[in-house]
Amino acid sequence: MKIDGRFWLTKNGENFLGPGKIELLHMIEKTGSMNAAAKEMKMSYKAAWERMNSMNALADEPILERQTGGKGGGGTTLTAYGHELIKTYERLHELHRQFINRFSEAGDKPELLANILNRTFLTTSARNQIPSKISDIEFHDLSASVGILLSQETKVISNITSTSVKNMNLHVSSDIYAIIKSSDILICATKPQDRLNINVLEGVVEVVEVRQTNTEITLRIDAKTTLVALMQNEEESFHLGQKAYALISYNNIIIGL
Repeated sequence: MKIDGRFWLTKNGENFLGPGKIELLHMIEKTGSMNAAAKEMKMSYKAAWERMNSMNALADEPILERQTGGKGGGGTTLTAYGHELIKTYERLHELHRQFINRFSEAGDKPELLANILNRTFLTTSARNQIPSKISDIEFHDLSASVGILLSQETKVISNITSTSVKNMNLHVSSDIYAIIKSSDILICATKPQDRLNINVLEGVVEVVEVRQTNTEITLRIDAKTTLVALMQNEEESFHLGQKAYALISYNNIIIGL
């Protein structure tokens, strides 16, 4: 047996967004035409409009806008709100997929599922808890170096025990959380020389919050990834938009499921 689950977003007790409706929005975005989108999905024009009308009836703002005239004779496009709906749905759908995949580890064992549920709802005080994926695992006798993709552009390495890899059933492509305490991240203005067992990530300072003795710095690493670091005020000072580097020891990245 395998645990499975369908994902829909509802509003006022009615189905608002699901796979078929999101596919239709994508097709309208691609073709610029409701008629062409319906043909691509092998459905009637009437059925496509009924699907859109059911969304529009529940939406807070218009999802589509008509364009008239021009070389192509006009068409139909998505509004900014329509584009935002797609992004929101697809992000939540991905999190739902990860949620269901985690439960699938239990197979047909309810006791194991209960343990997974307990881990799922565990919270930690670490500021950085980043949904990630394992790219590679290299064993070194009692320890292992685990390659972690924070995003498609950003990879870090975590050193954990070989026993932990086996007990957690970690493997390439496992969905995990990279957990890093803000006090375990050092931000510096100049790129350091190669350091043994240290991850060096280049980014741009996005937020600086100065307190009496500490400064909290948010560093934008890529479009998906930010890191929050807690620095002592006697250390370097930073300003918004400044290029900087985050230094994180291999030993300071915890892997969570």
